[in-house]
Amino acid sequence: MLTAQGLRREFDHKVAVKDVSFTVGSGELFGFLGPNGAGKTTTIRMLTGLLTPTAGRVVVGDVDLHKDPQAAKRMIGYVPDRPLVYDKLTGREYLQFMTELYDVPEQEASSRAGNYLRQFELTDAQDELVGSYSLGMKQKISLIGQLIHSPQVLLLDEPTVGLDPKAARRLRDVLRELCDGGAAVLISTHLLPIAELMCDRVGIMDRGTIIADGTVAELRSRYDSDASLEDLFLQLTDSDGAKGDSAP
Repeated sequence: MLTAQGLRREFDHKVAVKDVSFTVGSGELFGFLGPNGAGKTTTIRMLTGLLTPTAGRVVVGDVDLHKDPQAAKRMIGYVPDRPLVYDKLTGREYLQFMTELYDVPEQEASSRAGNYLRQFELTDAQDELVGSYSLGMKQKISLIGQLIHSPQVLLLDEPTVGLDPKAARRLRDVLRELCDGGAAVLISTHLLPIAELMCDRVGIMDRGTIIADGTVAELRSRYDSDASLEDLFLQLTDSDGAKGDSAP
């Protein structure tokens, strides 16, 4: 459903991402992990079309993002690490804007919005200005706005930032429901226990490249059968560790 092929991105002749390739299949929840500065956010922005790769390509479904960006982006939902919402709109107005942006039938959008507003406990706040929302509330309304058009591919960059434990748990349930419905979900997070709990497969990125990719069980078998995902992550991203033994 989502394919990155040989992605590379340079800024002023400095390589931020180099030869990154991976896939996220239909129904799969993929954890995209890495230390600060590894290149995760740059990669995600290339996957959404916000950044043009220096080399490589992104395919969404069977659509090349560069050749037909409008068709590809209609299949994508993206929630950045800092929610991008319009402070002068109410929550209801913001969701209406997203409905019109993606040309979702009104009845269908209303049903989805009402469902997600209830799940994330925003029903009573939907007529308040988004600018008055807390960070967690902005994160939730941003997520709902990206779920309005039922994306086939959903990318989330640190989506639990600002969420309380109840909302974070609800988010995990919603993502699993999306995957069960056939969507492909990529989530970038520093919360490794959450990634281990909820992700079908993980990719670990360091210094601009993917250094490991597989299920947690596969990574344990490959590197250390008794290690947690957190221990494996620390081992693989340690500059003095066994990175040279990483799988391609």
